[in-house]
Amino acid sequence: MKAFISCKVLDFPGGKVVFSPEMRFLSESPSVYSQCYRVLDDNGQLISHSNFVPVSEEVAVKMYSNMVTLQTLDTIFYEAQRQGRISFYVTCIGEEAINIASAAALTSDDIVFPQYREPGVLLWRGFTLQEFANQCFGNKADYGKGRQMPIHYGSNKLNYFTVASTIATQIPHAVGAAYSLKMDKKDACAVTYFGDGGTSEGDFHAAMNFAAVTESPVIFICRNNGWAISTPTSDQFRSDGIAVRGQAYGVRSIRVDGNDALAMYSAVHSARHMAINEHRPILIEAVTYRVGHHSTSDDSTKYRPANEIEWWRMARDPVTRFRKWIEINGWWGSEAESQLRSSIRSQIAERAEKPPVNDLFTDVYDNIPSNLREQEKLLKETLNRHPKDYPADVPI
Repeated sequence: MKAFISCKVLDFPGGKVVFSPEMRFLSESPSVYSQCYRVLDDNGQLISHSNFVPVSEEVAVKMYSNMVTLQTLDTIFYEAQRQGRISFYVTCIGEEAINIASAAALTSDDIVFPQYREPGVLLWRGFTLQEFANQCFGNKADYGKGRQMPIHYGSNKLNYFTVASTIATQIPHAVGAAYSLKMDKKDACAVTYFGDGGTSEGDFHAAMNFAAVTESPVIFICRNNGWAISTPTSDQFRSDGIAVRGQAYGVRSIRVDGNDALAMYSAVHSARHMAINEHRPILIEAVTYRVGHHSTSDDSTKYRPANEIEWWRMARDPVTRFRKWIEINGWWGSEAESQLRSSIRSQIAERAEKPPVNDLFTDVYDNIPSNLREQEKLLKETLNRHPKDYPADVPI
């Protein structure tokens, strides 16, 4: 290794090393906390001297309509789970702006690697309410043929990889896809979403380093909602949030008010431009709050106070804040609101035929091996012997 040393600087692989006679440790915490970028205050008013990407009336109205639709979708399927019509559900309550505003700032060519709280990205791209219902109810029209848990959506057509329950495994996948896009010189990037809990997994750290070293066009969007599944961030890490971790890996980063749709749109829009044109990864920490339970298997009042949840629901609701802004602009009113909300439920039909039993054995092997053939035969024989013990609406 060749090194050129002056009195104070060493030319070292990866950067310059500046020498000092003073022994000084890097502080474990910054003296000044990272700023959080926001454009709208809690009343939907533009903050003076805000720097943001302009949004047209058409895009703003679609953003708001999609956020309301996402809220209604959550209500419908949450109630369906509580009534025993589906087995599981995860809501996005309180995080609608992250879903919709980020999706609005991307293009359909950008490849999405979701966690499980980003159905709004699919909604923005054209996934219909009936397609959501098909997946949650596991009927014959479900693209996964009823094999996945509810909310594990996916769409090849819409460049949205299928949801996996395993935490953070999608993050390195996104980097690999982004590196491929870079090699193919595509005008697109990869985007991956994850929660604050996901940053406690090794996959996050490996992916950040991989992305920085390969200079891959990937946007990491962390939904820092404070609680992971049930663990507060204070018990997860001591760093100043998530964004500062990007700097340690050589990744450009920003902390954003995740309940401010205009700020999220602007941050993701700018991040996409930098990722593609400068060949670099970008980390966005979206500060938000999970107002709903982690899932229908969770009771979040067991680990956080009910008045905290209610405060975020009432005072920091991202949908209400954005509605106030478009109303101030004269783009929305009570009549449009009423028409929108009344039209959403009519777009979903629950009853549909279930996938046939033999779909359990297809789509893995080109030629189904003999052991699976034997299992299929035994299953059908069992169903025929005990028809009353199995659902009558599943074709044999």
